[in-house]
Amino acid sequence: MQATEVQALIENAIVGTRVEALGEGCNFQLNVVSDELAALGPVKRQQAIYAVLNPLIADGSIHAVTMKFYSQAQWLAERG
Repeated sequence: MQATEVQALIENAIVGTRVEALGEGCNFQLNVVSDELAALGPVKRQQAIYAVLNPLIADGSIHAVTMKFYSQAQWLAERG
């Protein structure tokens, strides 16, 4: 599985979300930019992403996922 595929899956499933996916094979680091998700608690944020990725985790296409969440303002401030 490619990072671009993971990125597209999440962005298509969760409207208003932008994802920077890094990694290849079955291990990925996700930087998720979404004001809506950033406003949720940590567990709810992860549940939203896992709801999209669970079929790929179940079939072994994805083994490990690390996530960081940002609001639009946080992302812009960090990336300048």
